[in-house]
Amino acid sequence: MTVYLECTTRTAMPQAQLFDLARNIDAHRASMARSREEAIAGVTSGLISLGEEVTWRARHFGVPLTMTSRITQMEWPDRFVDEQSKGPFRRFRHVHEFSHDAAGTVMIDRIEFDAPFGPLGVLVEKLVLARYLRQLIESRNRHLVGHPVDG
Repeated sequence: MTVYLECTTRTAMPQAQLFDLARNIDAHRASMARSREEAIAGVTSGLISLGEEVTWRARHFGVPLTMTSRITQMEWPDRFVDEQSKGPFRRFRHVHEFSHDAAGTVMIDRIEFDAPFGPLGVLVEKLVLARYLRQLIESRNRHLVGHPVDG
């Protein structure tokens, strides 16, 4: 079953600056220090662009995981999409959208995924993974806009 979640982040940071920060491998790694994410193949530093891949190694739920994502769409500085090309999910798609409002920049993360748990995993997907991923994205976004998360 496909699970969908959405996170909205608002900041005074200019749109183009936040767009590039959101696709910066080094910024992502710093924001995910708690799960010890490391870029181990593909683009491992700097900005990732259309058609490029990065392979991440991390620990989530105490389990070592490896996931490769490819940037499948990019419209600078408004939108980019990364999708799992290899990894633990049956399907994982993350749409990053950027726009202006009266206060500055709005970044919306839209995530769709299908976990590898089969029919009995619907509760795990919705109650555990969706909640965990929402917290992970919200923590990452606070870090990106200049409000690092403690511990």
